[in-house]
Amino acid sequence: MALRLSNSCSSRIISESEHMNHGSHATPLLPEAHEGAHLVGRVFDPAENGPSVVAVRGETLVDLSHVAPTVSELLDRADLLEVVRRAEARKSWPLAQVVDSTFARDESAVHFISPIDLQVIKAAGVTFAKSMVERVIEERAAGDSSRALEIRSRIDAAIDAAIGGAISGVRPGTPEAEAVKQVLIGHGLWSQYLEVGIGPDPEIFTKAPVLSSIGTGAAVGVLEHSTWNNPEPEVVLAVTSNGQAVGAALGNDVNLRDFEGRSALLLTEAKDNNASCAIGPLIRLFDDSFALADVKELDIDLRITGPEGYVLEDVSSMREISRDLEDLVSHAFGPHHRYPDGFVLFTGTLFAPTQDRDEPGMGFTHKRGDVVSISSPTLGALVNEVTTAEDAPDWTAGIRSLMENLGGRNLLVRAQEVAE
Repeated sequence: MALRLSNSCSSRIISESEHMNHGSHATPLLPEAHEGAHLVGRVFDPAENGPSVVAVRGETLVDLSHVAPTVSELLDRADLLEVVRRAEARKSWPLAQVVDSTFARDESAVHFISPIDLQVIKAAGVTFAKSMVERVIEERAAGDSSRALEIRSRIDAAIDAAIGGAISGVRPGTPEAEAVKQVLIGHGLWSQYLEVGIGPDPEIFTKAPVLSSIGTGAAVGVLEHSTWNNPEPEVVLAVTSNGQAVGAALGNDVNLRDFEGRSALLLTEAKDNNASCAIGPLIRLFDDSFALADVKELDIDLRITGPEGYVLEDVSSMREISRDLEDLVSHAFGPHHRYPDGFVLFTGTLFAPTQDRDEPGMGFTHKRGDVVSISSPTLGALVNEVTTAEDAPDWTAGIRSLMENLGGRNLLVRAQEVAE
C-alpha cells in the first residue's frame, strides 16, 4: 500500500533537523559559521506562485530574482560574489522562518526548494572503489539481494588473492590500472563497472531532467516495486556554461540496486523517477575561504532513521575518491559537449550499504517513512523522508511554466534592465 504523508511524518523530519542542530539556532540546514559563506539557492514564494533566487545574508534571506531570475544565470555572472554580497534585495525574509516552514512542509509559506533550475543534472558513477565492488556484486546477483553476501565474500577473497586487496589505491587510466584489469580478467572477475571504475573513462550520465530535482525537507521517491535500494550521499558541483565549477551542494542520488543489478541498461529506470533526485540545501559558492580543494577533503555524513526505530550512520569521505574532480568535470564538459545553461555534477559516493536491516544476509533497503539526513559542517544538511515515486508529489513545474511565471512577474525584463 502506498504511503500517505501525515503530520507525524513531518514531525519526524523536524525532529531529525533538530537532532543535527543540537538544540541551537533554528537553522539546522545551514553550514557552520554560515555568516562567512556565500550561499545561494531558491525558495518557492506563494505570493507570486513561483520560485525566487535567494542568497543568505546573516540571519536574513534576500530575493535577487530581479538581478538574475534563475540560478543558472546568476552563477554565470562575472560579478557573482559581489551580487550575492551587495545587490539590493527585491524582498527579504527571516532565515529561521523559511527554514521552519520548509521542514514543516508548509506550502502556504515561503520555503526552500532545490537550489538549481535550468542546469542539466549529470552524475558520475563508480568513482569510489568500495561502491565499485558493490556494483559488481549487484551485477553478479542480478538484482537479487539474497545472493549479495555470498557473492561479496567470493569477490573480496578473489580480489585479495589477485592484487592483495589494494584496488582502492589504483588510479584509473594508469598503466597500473591496466595491469590490474588483466589480472581480474584472468580471474574471471572483469565487469563493466570495473571498466568505468579503474579504466580511462569515467561513467558520466544524465541523472534527471532539468527542473525535476527536489530540495531539503521534501519527500524523496523510490519506485514502489523496488525491493533493494538505498540513498547515495554525494557532493554536487555547480558548473557554469563555460565549464567552471563555482560552488558545491549536497545530493542524494537515489539508487535502485535491484533494477541496475538486473541490467545496466535499466540505469535510467533505476535512477530517474519522480522525486528521485535531491539537491540542497543551498549552493555554497567558491571564494577565498572555500574552494574546490576543500571539497576534496570533505566528509559527508549519512544518517537514516527508520519509522521502526532503525538507525544507520555512515560517512562518505571525498578523500577516497578515485578520480580528480577536475577530471570528472572535463569528461562532462568540453569540445565534445556544451551546456549553455550550465550543469551540476553528482561526483559519486563511497556509501555502499551492506548492513542487514531485517533478515541476516539481506543487507539494507529503504522503508517508507525513513528520514535520510545527508550533512556536512561545510555544506549544511539535506534532509528528506522516503516515500514511493508513485506517491511523491508530481513534478509539474517544467521549463515552460517557469518561463511563463517569470515573464508574468516581469522578472525577465527587470533582470535585463539591471544588467544594462
